[in-house]
Amino acid sequence: MASGDTLCYFNALHGEPPASAFATLDTRNAVPVLDFDATTDEAIVFGGLMPRHYAGGGVTVTVGWMASSAITGTISLDAAFMSVTDDADDLDTKAFAAANNANAAPASASGEVQYTTIAFTDGADMDSVAVGEYFRLQITRDANSTTSTDDMVGDAELVFVEIKET
Repeated sequence: MASGDTLCYFNALHGEPPASAFATLDTRNAVPVLDFDATTDEAIVFGGLMPRHYAGGGVTVTVGWMASSAITGTISLDAAFMSVTDDADDLDTKAFAAANNANAAPASASGEVQYTTIAFTDGADMDSVAVGEYFRLQITRDANSTTSTDDMVGDAELVFVEIKET
């Protein structure tokens, strides 16, 4: 597989809410989106299978999102992987690896999609997700600015997530 080729794609309807503080499903001009609040950290999880053509060189996660209203400030996005190794990992107790972060400004107008990238190196950075292995990817808006500044007013609306080979 060549660097930059898409490995996985998720849209808002693929989102799996965690037990609490989750992004909520909404629509924007009939396009499904996931709303992340401006004042409370909220997350969504996507489950996938690492394709067999993945060459193992790390991945870049691209989050396509738009601002519900504001076009100033920045948001703080965290992404974290959880590998689920065959006959080894217990889904009742397995946790996500440490998150990687991106700080991004919204597009120039509400309704325009902004593409924000978060890079992961192969190995522990992406919880050692292997070829052919089930994994979970958690996307969180760090609204309280724990990781980096989040001062954009209004919801961040997730449209899609792409995972591509680095």
